[in-house]
Amino acid sequence: MKITQAKVIVCCPGRNFVTLKIETDEGLYGIGDATLNGREKSVVSYLEDYVVPMLIGKDPQRIEDIWQYLYRGAYWRRGPVGMTAIAAVDTALWDIKAKAANMPLYQLLGGRSRDKVMVYTHANGADLESTLDAVGKAIDQGYKAVRVQSGIPGVAGTYGVSKYGGKYEPADSDLPSEDVWSTEKYLNFAPTMFDEVRRQYGDQVHLLHDVHHRLTPIEAGRLGKELEPYHLFWMEDAVPAENQEAFKLIRQHTTTPLAVGEIFNSIHDCRELIQNQLIDYIRSTVVHAGGITQLRRIADFAALYHVKTGCHGATDLSPVCMGAALHFDFWVPNFGIQEHMAHSELMESVFTRDYRYADGYFTPGEKIGHGVDIDEELAKKYPYQRKCLPVNRLEDGTLWNW
Repeated sequence: MKITQAKVIVCCPGRNFVTLKIETDEGLYGIGDATLNGREKSVVSYLEDYVVPMLIGKDPQRIEDIWQYLYRGAYWRRGPVGMTAIAAVDTALWDIKAKAANMPLYQLLGGRSRDKVMVYTHANGADLESTLDAVGKAIDQGYKAVRVQSGIPGVAGTYGVSKYGGKYEPADSDLPSEDVWSTEKYLNFAPTMFDEVRRQYGDQVHLLHDVHHRLTPIEAGRLGKELEPYHLFWMEDAVPAENQEAFKLIRQHTTTPLAVGEIFNSIHDCRELIQNQLIDYIRSTVVHAGGITQLRRIADFAALYHVKTGCHGATDLSPVCMGAALHFDFWVPNFGIQEHMAHSELMESVFTRDYRYADGYFTPGEKIGHGVDIDEELAKKYPYQRKCLPVNRLEDGTLWNW
């Protein structure tokens, strides 16, 4: 079997998605997600100008060799652009291999380790009252785990809350919009929010929270300690993780479980965090961490240190990534939870999929491959539109972590 063609499909059915389709001389093809939110065209160029020409004529069944070729052969290793491109190739090749084997991808990975995949959804509100309503709606929809985010009194444009009503989509303008942030107001409000959520909905639902890299380690330690009475499933992205040792300070001050890693691109980004047991969940995902090949290595390494997976799954990842992630989740022994931020009907119209949701859980389906495909003709009706993520400033105008 040989690769005869590979093409990059860019579309914007409500938000931008980049999809790689690899075709073979035996009529089999595979699909991979190459979406890098807010920087989509950089991956398109990387694929079209460099990666695709290298793939023609290669044996698509040599997944490991091709992965090493693209990673080691580039010299400039790691980074979000290169690793997202590698992930797209890797996912498409696993799709082809599973189709050639005539089995769903999870079977090729080693079979399922569970019967269903627990997911968490988002409950966002402009204020405490609307956030509580959103939590109630998520519970009514059957979710067993809910990420809770709320507008903060006195702070405009809070992360996780739509500025325009409706579902939250952070990539909201041609050039970056600006949000305002106050750590003091946030730290004073967050425990009150979770106290009210527990008072209204009890202890049965799992609660999660995303800090979005906005605190210092000692501030994160304070927040984690103050949230301990509400036994969160996790506190996510409490601080920027470039300095992995910073999590030691957080660990010294709280037993609230810690999750991080959605912007990680390789096993090296999380190595110290995992081997020093500074986190409880690793959130790296198929599309940004080098595909299934690398994500399996991360998960196996994490399992040695009792760290579970909690893959990112917001709408900046296409249904292709969601499908691949669910096959990975079905297999991975040290699974923790899977994020699920529902795509709109318009987004999903461009993709066919076999995965299914019921009562707080997903299953990846039994279609051969990873079970997701793209309607190329329909995709053409939704051309790319540049959309940037916001930036964040403190109340005095200092640029801060968004």
